[in-house]
Amino acid sequence: MRVPNWPRARAALAIPLAVAPLVFLASCGGDDNTVAPPPPEPEGLRLHVPSPDWQDQIIYFLMTDRFDDGDPSNNNQGAGEYDPAVNAKYSGGDLAGVTRRVEYIRNLGATAVWITPPVANQWWDPLLQYGGYHGYWAENFMEVDKHVGTLDDYKRLSDTLHRAGMYLVQDVVVNHMGNFFTYGSGWSATDPAASFQLNTQSAPRSAPSQAPFDMNDPRDASFRDAAIYHWTPPISNYQDRDQYTQYQLSDLDDLNTENPVVQEALRKSYAHWIREVGVDAFRIDTALHVRPAFFKDFMSNTDTKAPGMFAAAKATGRNGFLAFGEGFTTDRPYEDTNTRELDSYMVDPATGEDILPSMINFPLYGTATDVFARGRPTAELSYRIAKTMSLHRRPHQMPSFIDNHDVNRFLVDGSSAGLKQGLLMLMTLPGVPVIYYGTEQSFTEQRGAMFAAGFQSGGADRFDTSSPMYRYIQSATGLRKANRVFTRGTPTVLKDNAAGPGVLAYGMAHEAARAIVVFNTADQDTLLDNLPTGLPAGTVLKNAFAIDGAGQDLTVGADGTVTLKLAARAGFAWVASSQTATPPVASRTLAITPLAALNQTGDFTLAGTAGTTAPFQLVIDGDVTHAVTVTPAAGGAWSAVVDTGTMIDPAVRHTAVAYDAASGAVSASVPFHVVRDWTLLTAVTDPAGDDTGPTGAYQYPTDSSWGANRQLDLRKVTVSGAGGAMKIDVQTNQITSTWNPQNGFDHVAFTIFVQVPGRTGGATVMPQQNASVPGGMAWHYRIRAHGWSNALFSAAGASATQEGTSAAPAPAISVDRVTQTVTFILTDSALGKPTSLAGAKVYVTTWDYDGGYRGLNPAAQAYAFGGGDGATSPLVMDDVLITLP
Repeated sequence: MRVPNWPRARAALAIPLAVAPLVFLASCGGDDNTVAPPPPEPEGLRLHVPSPDWQDQIIYFLMTDRFDDGDPSNNNQGAGEYDPAVNAKYSGGDLAGVTRRVEYIRNLGATAVWITPPVANQWWDPLLQYGGYHGYWAENFMEVDKHVGTLDDYKRLSDTLHRAGMYLVQDVVVNHMGNFFTYGSGWSATDPAASFQLNTQSAPRSAPSQAPFDMNDPRDASFRDAAIYHWTPPISNYQDRDQYTQYQLSDLDDLNTENPVVQEALRKSYAHWIREVGVDAFRIDTALHVRPAFFKDFMSNTDTKAPGMFAAAKATGRNGFLAFGEGFTTDRPYEDTNTRELDSYMVDPATGEDILPSMINFPLYGTATDVFARGRPTAELSYRIAKTMSLHRRPHQMPSFIDNHDVNRFLVDGSSAGLKQGLLMLMTLPGVPVIYYGTEQSFTEQRGAMFAAGFQSGGADRFDTSSPMYRYIQSATGLRKANRVFTRGTPTVLKDNAAGPGVLAYGMAHEAARAIVVFNTADQDTLLDNLPTGLPAGTVLKNAFAIDGAGQDLTVGADGTVTLKLAARAGFAWVASSQTATPPVASRTLAITPLAALNQTGDFTLAGTAGTTAPFQLVIDGDVTHAVTVTPAAGGAWSAVVDTGTMIDPAVRHTAVAYDAASGAVSASVPFHVVRDWTLLTAVTDPAGDDTGPTGAYQYPTDSSWGANRQLDLRKVTVSGAGGAMKIDVQTNQITSTWNPQNGFDHVAFTIFVQVPGRTGGATVMPQQNASVPGGMAWHYRIRAHGWSNALFSAAGASATQEGTSAAPAPAISVDRVTQTVTFILTDSALGKPTSLAGAKVYVTTWDYDGGYRGLNPAAQAYAFGGGDGATSPLVMDDVLITLP
C-alpha cells in the first residue's frame, strides 16, 4: 500500500526528491511518526534501538563463515560438511567471531554490520557437491545454524553493536529453501509428481524442519495441494518472466510466494529476528526472482498475529526499518532497462505505490567497475550517476558497493589505485556505502577467510589495522562522515571523457554546502580543462581529500572554471568555503578555430591563434602525456595535424584544447567525431565438435544448461584492424545467457592472448590454465572475459598462478545472437600503440570461469568439467591460433 503521510510530509517540508528517504523511513509502518516504546530488554541486553538515518550509515558486509572463528567447538557438526581447505565447505567462522571484531569494524569507519543469513541451513548438497556455509540454503528460517552459534550468541552480537552505536543488518531469503528436491527430464507442469526426486542424501536432513516448508513432496496429495512450493524445475530461460520468478534458481526449491500461507509463514519467520534479536535492517536475497506484489505484503501487512516488517519493527521502536533487495543485474553502457526493473521493486510503476524501501545499486557497481578497473570511458559512469538520480525515488537509500561475495574482488580485474578511486566514489555519491569484508586487507580471494585456520587465509589472521587499504578506507569514511553534503547531497556531473579513461568530475550540493569530486581514471596525466564549478569567481575550494594525501586548495577563475593537470589515478574532493581570493589570470590567450565539419574521416588539421610565438600543447581527450607541442608562427597563428589512429568508434565525441601550463592559458574545447572503416585482416574457421580439450576426452559439466549447447565450441575467428586497433570476432556453436549475464553470454570464458608485432619480451605461460601458448608465441596482452567480467592484463608479472598486470582500457564487448558471435575491440592504446598489426599473433581459448577457472575432474559433475586433473591438465576446451599477414 502507499505509505501514509508520504506525499504530505514531502510537500510540507519542501524536501528535494533526492533527499526523500528521510520521510519514507520516518513514516513507514503506521499512520503517525510516534516511536512506540520498545519491549523490555532481556537479560540486560541492548537489543532494541531507534532506527538511524540510513543514508548517513556505512555498512560492513561479511560472510560469517569466512570472517572470524570465535568458537571452534561449533565448527564440525559431523556431516562431512567442514573442511577449511575446500571452498565448498564450512571454514568455521561464527557469530562469536563477529562480536569480538566489532571494534575492528567500527574503527574502519563502518556504522553497521551486514551478516549472511544465520539461519539453519542445508549443510551439504550431494547433488551439487557444495555446502550451505554461506547461509542462503535454509532448512529452518527461525533457528540459528549450529555452525554460527546460538540465539544467545546472536543477541550478544546485537547488544555489542548497539552499545558501540552501530546497527545490525541480517541477510534474509524469501525466494527459496535449500536443494531438498529436484526434477528429472520428465517434469510436467500438470503433474508435479512426475520425475520428482527427493535429495535423500542431503545433510543434516533431507527436508526442511520448519512448517509449512516441510510439505515438500508433491507425491503426497496433501502436500501437493498445499502448494507451498512452485513445483518447477531449474530456470532454463531467464527471459521468460514466469520462469524467472517461479522456477528454481540453481535447483533451489522455489517457494510459492503467491500463496497466503507462505506469505504468513515468512512474515512470522523474519519478524522473529526483529523482535528476538533486535535486527535493524534486512538485505533480501534474490529479490528479483519474487514478484513485487509479495513485498507489499511482506513489508506492509498489518495483521497483528503475523505483521509485516514495518509493523514488527515499529513495535520494537524502529520507525525507520530498512529493507533492501538484491537485484543481480547490471546495464550495458548507456542503457537503463535493468535500472528501471530495480526501481519497479521500490515503486510500483503503475500506481506509484511504495514497495521496498530500497534495492542494491547493481547497475552503479557494474559501470563503476568498468570505469575504475577496466578503463572504460568515464562518460559511461556519468550516465549511470544521472540515471540513478532521475529514475529512483530514493537513491540515497540504495546500498552501493564495489565488490561482494557474488562477483570478483575488484583487485582480480583492477588495481589498488582503481580500488581507491571506486571507494572514494562510494563515499561521495548518494547511497549507503557497503564495504565487503577483506577489501580493507586488499583481498583477491572472493570468499577467503580473515582468520588463520579458514579457507585461503594464507595461514594467518588478517585483521591488520595498519594495512594501507585499511588506513585508506578509514580516511575515506572520515570524509563522508565529516561532510553531510556527501550523505545528503545531489550530484551534478561537471566533466567526463567519452573517448576513454580520464577525467570524471561531479559537484555535490546540499542546502548551502557545495563540494566537487574529481578523478583521473587514466594511467597517465590528464588535463582537467574549463571545469564549470558553478561557483563565484575567487571562491576558494578547500582540499578535503586526496587519494595520495597531497591535495591543495584551488581558487575559482574569473569565468567560474578551474583548469589543472591531474596525475595518473588521482582523486580529490574539495569543499567550497566562504573564503575568497583573487581569481587566477592567464598571461596569454589561446584559441582554436571551430571545425567546419563535426565528422572527420582520418587525420585532419586544427588551426587557431596563440597571441605569441611561445609553444603550447594541443591536448586531445585530456591526454597530456601524448599531447602535441605546437610552436606558433609570427603573429601567433598556428596549425597542427591531429592523429586519429586511436579513434575507432564514430559515436564517440572527442575534444581538443590548446593548453599552456606555464601561463595557465587554456582554450575553449573543440568537439569532433572520427568515422573510420575496419579492414579485414584474416579469418580462420575451426571444425565443429572439436571442443573436447587437448586430449580429446574432456566433457562438459552435466548440468542441462550446457548439454547440447556446446558453448565452448569455436567455429570461426575473424580479426580486423583500424590502424593499430584490433577487432576480434569469435563465433561459437551457441551463445547462451542462462544466468542473465551482464556481458550477454555465459557458460563460457574467452581467454585471448595477443602478441604485438615488433615487441620484445612477453610471456609464454597461460596463467591459471595449466598450459603455455603454442606456436613459438610470446604474448604481451591477455583478455579474460566471461559473462560478468572483462579484464585486460599485460604480461608483466604473469606466471602459472598470477594473471599479469592489470591494463586498460579493457576491450569493448558486443554480442550478435544471430551469428553466435562475441566481438572484442582493443584500441591501439590498449595494445601499446603499435604502428602496424602485420605479424601479430592471436590465440583464442575457451573454458568457463566462476571466481576462477571452473574445475576439471576425472568425471564431470553438475558444474565441473570432466576428463582430466584440474591441478595439472590444461584448462582449454577449444582453441584457435592466428598469425596476421
